Amino acid sequence: MTIVSLPFFLFTAAVVLVYYAVPKKIRWTVLLAGSSIFYALNSGWLALVLAGTSLLTFVMGWAVQKVLDASRADLKAAEGLSREEKKKRKEAARKKARALMLTGVLADLAALLFLKYFNFFGSNLNRLLSALGTGGRIPALNLLLPLGISFYTLQAMAYLIDVYRGKTAADRNPAKFMLFMSFFPQIVQGPIPRHSQLAHQLYEGHDFDYQRLCFGAQLMLWGIFKKIVIAERLSGPVQALFAADSAVTGPAVFLGACLYGLQVYTDFSGGMDIVRGVAQMLGIELELNFTQPYFASSVEDFWRRWHITMGAWMRDYIFYPLSLSKAFTNLSRKSRKVFGAFVGKRLPAFLAMFIVYFLVGLWHGADWKYIVYGVWNGVFITSGILLENAYAKARGLCGIDEGTVTWRAFRILRTFAIVSFGRYFSRADSLGHAMDLFRRTFIHWRDLSFLTDGTLLKWGLNTANWVLLAVCVLILFYVDARHEKGISFRRTIAAQALPFRWLIYIGAVLALLIFGCYGPEYSAASFIYERF
Repeated sequence: MTIVSLPFFLFTAAVVLVYYAVPKKIRWTVLLAGSSIFYALNSGWLALVLAGTSLLTFVMGWAVQKVLDASRADLKAAEGLSREEKKKRKEAARKKARALMLTGVLADLAALLFLKYFNFFGSNLNRLLSALGTGGRIPALNLLLPLGISFYTLQAMAYLIDVYRGKTAADRNPAKFMLFMSFFPQIVQGPIPRHSQLAHQLYEGHDFDYQRLCFGAQLMLWGIFKKIVIAERLSGPVQALFAADSAVTGPAVFLGACLYGLQVYTDFSGGMDIVRGVAQMLGIELELNFTQPYFASSVEDFWRRWHITMGAWMRDYIFYPLSLSKAFTNLSRKSRKVFGAFVGKRLPAFLAMFIVYFLVGLWHGADWKYIVYGVWNGVFITSGILLENAYAKARGLCGIDEGTVTWRAFRILRTFAIVSFGRYFSRADSLGHAMDLFRRTFIHWRDLSFLTDGTLLKWGLNTANWVLLAVCVLILFYVDARHEKGISFRRTIAAQALPFRWLIYIGAVLALLIFGCYGPEYSAASFIYERF
């Protein structure tokens, strides 16, 4: 039962009806039951992995909270102790709480590393052992990957760290915590919520709100449009171009990367719209995960707009702890003596950023192509910051007015091109295939004959579908452009008269039924990020 199937829509309708039918104080149990059923139907016995992670994280969070609470109570009750003695007691409690937190974090991480990366690390170690001429070989295991494991593992780790930091209070009810970990809309592919942002929304009962229900349904329709009208229609050409032999070169190869970028965007953000729409109908606001990324003016800006909750996770739990650590502070001090103040001051931040994007790449999948994909983005982000002053001087010498529309358009197109080249790594079959695509991009790069000789029709779409795809992409970017200016289409529709609103809703549903791509030749049942 996936989130673009009729069973899911009927399941959601049933959960919404039961949710508002029962007393407010037990409405969270409806969400827990619905989430448990949904995950069990999609993962079977692998639901035990999620249950185990949730139970372990709950226990460790409770233990950390107990140590911190006991420390505060002890210090409050202590009389006649010197400031130094109080500091020692507090530090001893913090060390104990830190050890408990790290134990929980490492245990959660170990499950992810084993299930998702064991074979990857094992195969690379086998190559190393073979190159060294030593005996022994690590066997490949037939491991199954639980639904959403990369998402809920980060969620669990963030919870433990936030409890330790005092940013959220540990849950006292294991059933409620299980709901936080398994909330059925977002368990599929995010967003990655913080306990302080989501938990209280899940636990408290929400009153029925007709406008919120309509807004949620509208957001779901928009997400379904992105997924089954655009993303699925793009899957054919993308598959054909990336699977094509060396006869496809130049602009055609780069077109494949551009189309794949649009496919990932409409697939992933479409899924986010669907799950956020379901949550809204239940009175719950999930965090925004995309803010018009293809209007970004730099690669750094792109990643601020793309998969926002993962970027925020990496910033708060990897980048800042590393860049502000004692080791990195010492590195900054020493590197200033060697490279000067400008580079030395920034070097630790750049190193931390490279580590972040290395991990971002590895998070995407257990393959070297994903690691290079992360490093690709890290190189452009760090070089853009490092050369910022040089770029500013060059713009001044060239007399470029940074406030003009043409300059902003250039920056957007430049960012789109860099990001699209990076898609070679994330979509290619292997790192070698990605490098071959790079090579082929610059062979016969002036050859545009594929646009007129009928080659386009061999890529899975006829002329009518190419035209429809172009129109839908224009609609998508028109809506994104309006959102970029802060204009909400949902509120605009809500302000219209009732007959006109329902005419829009009915028209949208009919458009999805007529123009949506579904059936045995399409894979609308699955999402690109579904098994991450």
